[in-house]
Amino acid sequence: MSVDDRYYYEPASGHGLPHDPLNAIVGPRPIGWISSRNAAGQRNLAPYSFFNCFNYRPPIIGFASSGWKDSVANIVETGEFVWNLTTRPLAVKMNESSATLERGEDEFAFAGLTPQPGKIVAADRVLESPVNFECKLTQCIQLETAAGGKIDTWLVLGEVVAVHIAPHLLVDGIYQTALAEPVLRAGGPSAYYGISEDFRFDLIRPDARQ
Repeated sequence: MSVDDRYYYEPASGHGLPHDPLNAIVGPRPIGWISSRNAAGQRNLAPYSFFNCFNYRPPIIGFASSGWKDSVANIVETGEFVWNLTTRPLAVKMNESSATLERGEDEFAFAGLTPQPGKIVAADRVLESPVNFECKLTQCIQLETAAGGKIDTWLVLGEVVAVHIAPHLLVDGIYQTALAEPVLRAGGPSAYYGISEDFRFDLIRPDARQ
């Protein structure tokens, strides 16, 4: 294939395809399943497909929200949230929690999930999820274009102040990623992926080789 054979487009002019390929190319992506409370103590739970970890010490994670949604409003009000690992057995309930409900309605109840109080933060974690990160807000950033124009998308970053891990996922003290059966978001309107130990491979960094 030559360079000239590649499909080319400029995002500002549209992609010309049945579905935007951007989030399929950058993927599969982990899911930001974010639980929060507003200042009145009302719970919220919602999945975000733009999520990742950005720093080791202190550990900082973040998610992006297209629009000023309840999760963002709650986190800015209280300064706290919880990230919950989405696993294959929880995928349907995670999807249910994406329903558009009135502000203040409880997605935990709507999706049939159990809220469990955090140890440090007031936001509840999903009890059924095998891993939870309790977080304190560090930054909420409105994204901008290259020209400096404001976008209605908000990047929420939080320091992980407490971690909960189900014991079966720690084998000889090492967290087993595949054993947790994480669910990853892919392209298209409905595509998700899982991972398997069958697809694992190991690479040693050049500066760590003996």
